[in-house]
Amino acid sequence: MKSALYNHTPRLLCAAAVGIGCLLVSSAPAGAATASAELKAGSLGFVSTPPNVTFPNTTLTGLAQVITATQGIDVGDATGSGAGWNLTATSTTFTAGGHTLPTTATTITSTPTVACDVGATGCTTATTTGLVSYPYSLPAAGTAPTATRMFNAAAATGMGNQTVTPTWNLAVPPSTYAGTYTSTWTISLISAP
Repeated sequence: MKSALYNHTPRLLCAAAVGIGCLLVSSAPAGAATASAELKAGSLGFVSTPPNVTFPNTTLTGLAQVITATQGIDVGDATGSGAGWNLTATSTTFTAGGHTLPTTATTITSTPTVACDVGATGCTTATTTGLVSYPYSLPAAGTAPTATRMFNAAAATGMGNQTVTPTWNLAVPPSTYAGTYTSTWTISLISAP
């Protein structure tokens, strides 16, 4: 009996030694590591060309009228700078043959809405500051005058792809001649608020 116990003892000690060895290996200090990722600046630009604005067909009534249309302006700020940006606009006078609408006919009465584009969830939506006040009047003349700021994204806002949607108002005076009126608009995107 004694010799049988003696024969098993070295095996038990060996198993115990292996267990301690495993314990020593797993309790070794963790190695320090670093991770890095260089994220290069992209660009600021329109995701797509600003769309045309088509006001609804309207029947003259002999009274002053205001007709409205929205325009989704898709801006992409991938600069990673947080510098902000602004939209400027100018136009030619609405004309139909020899007839015109007033140069003050087109306005935005309230702050445009802003929403992240599909797939750009988590963008930092543009927040306009006191640099633009509403109502905003779109400059107009026979030859388009100097553009003015119609919307701005303050510093640290407007990052990522997002759509700015102004509601344009077109004032139609009671003495307006019937016709199809057209105007050429120029909308520009400029870095910095």
